[in-house]
Amino acid sequence: MAKSGQGQDPDMTAAATMLKRATELDSESKFQQALVCYQEGLDLLLRVMKGIKDNNKKCNLKAKISHYMDRAENIKKYLDQEKEDGKYHKQIKIEENATGFSYESLLKEYLNETVTEVWIEDPYIRQTHQLYNFLRFCEMLIKSCKVKTIHLLTSLDAGNRTEQLSALDEIKRSLRSHGVLLEVEYSSSIHDREIRFNNGWQIKIGRGLDYFKKPQGCFSLGYCDLDLRPCRETTVDIFHNKHTKKL
Repeated sequence: MAKSGQGQDPDMTAAATMLKRATELDSESKFQQALVCYQEGLDLLLRVMKGIKDNNKKCNLKAKISHYMDRAENIKKYLDQEKEDGKYHKQIKIEENATGFSYESLLKEYLNETVTEVWIEDPYIRQTHQLYNFLRFCEMLIKSCKVKTIHLLTSLDAGNRTEQLSALDEIKRSLRSHGVLLEVEYSSSIHDREIRFNNGWQIKIGRGLDYFKKPQGCFSLGYCDLDLRPCRETTVDIFHNKHTKKL
C-alpha cells in the first residue's frame, strides 16, 4: 500500500490503515478479526478505484485488491471449515482494570443481520447494576442485528425479588415496542453463564455479563460508556456450532 501523505485521498489513507491492521491480525492468527479488517479495507479500495482515471494507477490498484481479496477468501474458507468441523475456538483474556471491552466491542464481529434469536444463561441478572447490564446488552442487540426474540434464563433474587421482576418486566415492555419478544425463565440450580446466537456463535464469559467494576460515581467516565469502564479479570471463550441448541 502507498504511504499516506499530504493531499492523499482520505479513503486511500483509511484503506491503508485498515489493511495494515488486517495483515497484523493475520500474522497473529487472529483470523476472524483480520477478515473483518480485510473486508473493510477492500471496500474502501474499491471506492477509491471508481475515481481513478489513470490506467496505470488503476491496474496497480487492481493488483493490490486482487492480492488482499485472495487472502481474505482463503481466511474465509479456513474459518468456514473450522466452523463446519466444530473446531473453532477463540479465547480472550480480559485483565484486571482493562478497558475497551463493552458488549459491542467484544461481540460485534459475531453479530449481523442473520441474528434474529438470542439465548442468555446468567444466574446473576438480579441486583440493580446487573439488571442495567442486561438492559445495555439488549440495547447493543437492537443496534447490531435484527433480533426478534431474546431468551433469558436466570435465578430469582430472594432479597430483591420485587425490584428484579419489575425491572425485567419494564425491559420486556420496552423491547416489545421495538418489535422484540423477551422470554424470561428462572432456575434455582443454574450456574453456567452462556450466550448463544442463532447464527451458531456461542460465547462463554467467566463472570457472565457482570464483568465491569463499579464506576467511581454517576458523573465519572465509564458510567455510561462501557468501553471506558474498567473490567474485572475474566476469560471469554468463543465457539461456533451450526446446530445452536435451544434452552
